[in-house]
Amino acid sequence: MLLLLPPSETKQIGGTGLTISQVHLSYGQLNEARDQVLAGLLEVSANRELGKQVLKLSERQLSDLERNLEIPKAPTMPAYLRYEGTLYKAINAKNFTSLEVENMRRYVLIQSALFGLISATDRIPWYRLSAETRLPNLDLRTLWQQEQPMAWQRLVDSPIIDLRSKSYVALSPVPVEMDSYWVEVVAEEDGKRRALNHFNKKAKGDLVGAFVREKEPPKTLGELASLATRIGLQMEIQDRTIFLITSETL
Repeated sequence: MLLLLPPSETKQIGGTGLTISQVHLSYGQLNEARDQVLAGLLEVSANRELGKQVLKLSERQLSDLERNLEIPKAPTMPAYLRYEGTLYKAINAKNFTSLEVENMRRYVLIQSALFGLISATDRIPWYRLSAETRLPNLDLRTLWQQEQPMAWQRLVDSPIIDLRSKSYVALSPVPVEMDSYWVEVVAEEDGKRRALNHFNKKAKGDLVGAFVREKEPPKTLGELASLATRIGLQMEIQDRTIFLITSETL
């Protein structure tokens, strides 16, 4: 079983050690596409007005353009530590044991707008680029939908539990012939269900954190449902959608 996560817009600044040109990202077949996206991002970031418009930055965020320009020489850190959004805070990975880090490496993937499909433990720099960004002369969806099948073909563990947001699913959908399930988090009140935002991400992070802390992580949907129950979530499957039902909404 593999867990597929979105990145987060909030990222930790800094890092140590090797730069992106010195590390080896998983799924090296995507390196040419990664270079194309990075070149487009650097070109946009070098033009203050264009970068502000394309990346949808406020005046207070313009320093992100300078940080983008530093990407080729910037320090790196594991992706699961780089991202700091609600989902990743819920994973609570800062004090992971060596076993838990290994489980992140083996079972958790991340879909990045800049790097495509990567392992959660791949080292990456800080960057600003989202799935919905429209780079001039480069359509991210077209690129990743053309190139990422080479990476999908390498995934042998199944099923794939797709915890990505809809924008990152659209960036590169899991091929229909693969055994995959998209996760939606809902609250149930008076027999009615409603989708959540903040607690959607938190519930997903709680599930991922519990998954990698298992000595033997779940291999089947039944085992995953049992794990969800132990952390206070209900899990239902309808066709190729997994509903995580939470009571935590306030």
